[in-house]
Amino acid sequence: MKKILQQLLIKKDKNVIQKLLNNHSYDIAMGMKDFQSKDQLSLMNCFPIEKGAKILSYLTPEEQYYICTNLAANKGAAILAKQSIDDLVDVILSIHALQAEKLIKLLSEESQRKIRNLLVFQPGTAGSLITIDYIAAREHWIVKDTLSHIRKVGSGVESISYIYVLDAHGQLKGIVSIRELLLTSDEITLSLIMTSDVISVPVDLNQQEAAQKLMDYDLSAIPVTTLDNRMIGIITFDDAMDVFEEEATEDIQKLGGSTPLDKPYFETSIWQIYRKRIGWLLLLFVAEAYTGSVLRHYEETLNQVVALAFFIPLLIGTGGNTGTQVVTTLVRAVAVNEIKFKDIFRVMKKEALVGILLGMTLATAALIRAYTLGVGTEIAQVVAITGLFIVIWSSIVSSVLPLVLNKLKLDPAVISGPFITTLVDGTGLVMYFTVAKMLLDI
Repeated sequence: MKKILQQLLIKKDKNVIQKLLNNHSYDIAMGMKDFQSKDQLSLMNCFPIEKGAKILSYLTPEEQYYICTNLAANKGAAILAKQSIDDLVDVILSIHALQAEKLIKLLSEESQRKIRNLLVFQPGTAGSLITIDYIAAREHWIVKDTLSHIRKVGSGVESISYIYVLDAHGQLKGIVSIRELLLTSDEITLSLIMTSDVISVPVDLNQQEAAQKLMDYDLSAIPVTTLDNRMIGIITFDDAMDVFEEEATEDIQKLGGSTPLDKPYFETSIWQIYRKRIGWLLLLFVAEAYTGSVLRHYEETLNQVVALAFFIPLLIGTGGNTGTQVVTTLVRAVAVNEIKFKDIFRVMKKEALVGILLGMTLATAALIRAYTLGVGTEIAQVVAITGLFIVIWSSIVSSVLPLVLNKLKLDPAVISGPFITTLVDGTGLVMYFTVAKMLLDI
């Protein structure tokens, strides 16, 4: 793709353009990312408006802004007008306010009004995800008139899976599927065939909860309403998928002890990445001082049996790894409401049993490892028993922590991973030296 685009830059050959038009817009956009901004602009000028609009949707907000505000004549405005309103809102929220205002002014007055209405919703809520590209109808309409209305306005609407039946005040009264319209006689009114028990979400609901509700009910779109049931838009399936991807990315970064990046990796500066990571690293640095204090407390024990030091990294590493596995599983389960605080004892019991099985297996492995190092039977037993205890302990603590943090309205993804590793390091050492003192009589 890159070679073809380079050919197009050198010579605006119609055959090359035609060849590119047969490629998927995503592939072209990904190929354009290897070029400088001015070259991206030149390439975009080669494509017709329809194709250019599709390519633009796969570029970053900054790239979209640069291209649309620098394209020849009114082509930038024409390409921008082809984007869906909710996609435009995403771009506008991702760039500087002055840039956003310049971009908005390229649009028609109607589009500007729609976008400004959407921008009043709080980021991270259901309202921030909505698109107003849906088809509404009235209860007294007959099927024939409704289908005629769909043919008239449907080409400019993002989702036509459902028709939303509203009253004169814009309140949501019911929905009718396209399939039901096509299978019903022309003279039947919508009030007779609509589903009145509508699944919807309030405008201020958390975006992840709204997306999850769409998934739970297996919908292609879900209406968003105000407190008085006035419909303001819909959340589509693809926007829900974007939320899940965004939330999953944030959770993964948080579990690693880092504040989530606001932009894609290559668009984030070195200084921004430093600021995202240094806070947690300093906090964990201080917390790990606890581990050093434990080692200092048992310094005399270590001096008497130096071989105990060989297994410290093995044991605390195993405990940390076990805890991380449990936390990663449960943080995700909590995020999608699969488990709740009331399930805490069920979760503890289950993870404790898993911990016993894992602990016995790893204790056997530790025993074999100790024997191969030739440290003697007694120390091998100390290592094996401690390994069993640490894995069980780590499993139980890790099963409780995400649920407790969520109950306290704290983000378990932020705290769980780093906290578990630090806690298990310190308590694991206490277990290790306690078992050693008991079995080795030191």
